[in-house]
Amino acid sequence: MTRIAQVALVLAAAALWAASRITWVEVTSFDGLGQPKTVALAGAQWSTAMIPLAVLLVAAAVAALAVRGWPLRLLALLVAAASAGMAYLAISLWTVGDVAVRASHIAEAPVADLVGSERHYGGAVLTVAAAVVTLAGAVLLMRAATAERSGASRYTRRAATPAEEEGTEMSERMMWDALDEGADPTRDPSDPDTKGR
Repeated sequence: MTRIAQVALVLAAAALWAASRITWVEVTSFDGLGQPKTVALAGAQWSTAMIPLAVLLVAAAVAALAVRGWPLRLLALLVAAASAGMAYLAISLWTVGDVAVRASHIAEAPVADLVGSERHYGGAVLTVAAAVVTLAGAVLLMRAATAERSGASRYTRRAATPAEEEGTEMSERMMWDALDEGADPTRDPSDPDTKGR
């Protein structure tokens, strides 16, 4: 399960990196002097968190090799939080009312010179897909941590209680006493012929 989760995280990181290179918003401005100017804003420009999130996913995939138990669970929770962050970045492109003002600030164009803006949803769709794959990787990491814990507890040897140790010692003592008396301790006690010859 851990290996599959690692592959999922690397694929999600690659998808997120690709989404950061795709144009998300185009903004057009005109200052009245020359031709209208259109600036294409890639995902990494629209949201500076995309590249760090991609790096985080790769780091989590590598860290999954070294951690076990509760650290692996914490890593799974971190990956799940990254998935939620990616989904928020993508969905915000749909939900925000007007992207022109923010786009003008990023493109360093005066708001008064804005002519229009256009959204491109390809990068957002790819980011949502990366978020889903990342969430699946987080679930697999959590299941791997749980499976390791249950497997470890299954093979943990239970310590004997004092009463059990005493019972074992008494059984051995009784066996030696029987041998000293000439009886065979391996024979059925219900057999009257328990004396050695």
